[in-house]
Amino acid sequence: MKKLDRRSALAIGMAAASTAVVKPGAAQTENYKDTTTSPGVVRRDYSEGPSMIPGFKTVALRDTIVQPGAKTPENAVMPNAMVCHITEGELQVVQDGKTFTAKKNFVWTCNKDTKEHVINNGTVVGIMRITDLKA
Repeated sequence: MKKLDRRSALAIGMAAASTAVVKPGAAQTENYKDTTTSPGVVRRDYSEGPSMIPGFKTVALRDTIVQPGAKTPENAVMPNAMVCHITEGELQVVQDGKTFTAKKNFVWTCNKDTKEHVINNGTVVGIMRITDLKA
């Protein structure tokens, strides 16, 4: 084993100290707008941009954050086509009168004029990430 001189020890110490102060990256922490849509439900709008998908001019990204025991307004009519994804928790989805359970990482779609609402019957926050496809 080699002996460690002061210069090498200082270099190793500086390298260790510099890695200790690096903060991990955080997704979606800035540039959003929160709106309370019903008790225990928050809509978080992120951004909107142009679409390359035929039939859609723009796409927008948002989250619906549903506290345990809360639900979105019943039979809300979807204003546009969208892709929905559960990123946290579990939500009961009622879509055009049919009910299904959407667990973490479940993905489904809605078309314009679909009637839908979600209910959080669980004990943890449910987060539904929505990509709006706007004509």
